[in-house]
Amino acid sequence: MSDKAQVNLTGVKQSKGVWLVKVPKYLSEQWDKAPEKGEVGKITIGKKLGKTEVSFSLDAELTARGGVGENDASTQVPREHPFTMHTAGGQTLAVFSQGDGDEIRLEGMVVHRAECRPVVNDDYMRLKKLQLKESTKPQRLSQQLERAVTTIFKPRADHDFNLEHDKKKKTDGKMVRAERQVVLDMLFSAFEKHQYYNIKDLVDITKQPVTYLKEIIREIGVYNSKGTHKSTWELKPEYRHYRSAEEEEEMQTA
Repeated sequence: MSDKAQVNLTGVKQSKGVWLVKVPKYLSEQWDKAPEKGEVGKITIGKKLGKTEVSFSLDAELTARGGVGENDASTQVPREHPFTMHTAGGQTLAVFSQGDGDEIRLEGMVVHRAECRPVVNDDYMRLKKLQLKESTKPQRLSQQLERAVTTIFKPRADHDFNLEHDKKKKTDGKMVRAERQVVLDMLFSAFEKHQYYNIKDLVDITKQPVTYLKEIIREIGVYNSKGTHKSTWELKPEYRHYRSAEEEEEMQTA
């Protein structure tokens, strides 16, 4: 539908009144089978004890519910459908229609609301039984093959990412705890190059178990839980100008 669609409001000037009627799904399906300009049924409006009674009678040619693989006699849909009338409930409702073009036409204002319900008889009970049977049919069915399947999909023993992980684990070997001072020297050396590191990078640099590494870095570092450098470590202010023992010895020699 175009955003610039024109709305034909001729129905307002003509003061057309329309009925808004709720019908069962099977009834609308039967209507779709009717010819383009054919008759789908008749509506009867009468009075009984001063009360208006409305009913719809489906055309006899549309009562057969085909396409379900059963005899027509056992798949007849109910013909008689009395209306249950409802009040508009203080709502202002309108009915619009759209043709082949973009024009939207106001058909009229809703003056009555109703619900079209079938008469509970043998035809209706057979229809409900058939609908229940169709709804319980499994979506997938097993099928016996006449010949064996020649295309065989062999399961993979392992996937590439698992192989890569195992290869890296064998290459790096099992992490062994180094002396605390050695680990400190490696950490200070790394922090001289960059101010911020996440724990994964520090594990790769020091080749130390993550729990052991965290014990050491908590003594000299600060964890950033928020901000631009979230989830990273940096040295405490008092350690940011640290030099290792070897560097201090070289400085003194020089």
